[in-house]
Amino acid sequence: MKELVRYMAQALVDSPDKVEVTEITGEQSAVIELRVDKADIGKVIGKQGKTAKAMRSIISSAAAKSKKRVVLEIVE
Repeated sequence: MKELVRYMAQALVDSPDKVEVTEITGEQSAVIELRVDKADIGKVIGKQGKTAKAMRSIISSAAAKSKKRVVLEIVE
C-alpha cells in the first residue's frame, strides 16, 4: 500500500524526491500519511479534493483484497 501511494504521489508532483510516505498499521486498519512539498500540496489534493478522493478510492479498493481498512491522510 505504501509503495502504491508513493508511486501515485510522485507522478503528480513537481518535486518527487520530497514525497514521504509513512504507514502506521494496526490489526484491522492502517493509516498512511503522505507528505509532499508545500508547493505541491494543491496538486495532490486537486480541485475540490477530487484527486485526493480518487487516491483514497484506489487505496480502499486495493486494501479490500487483504480485508483491511486503509485511511490516507495528507499531512502539510
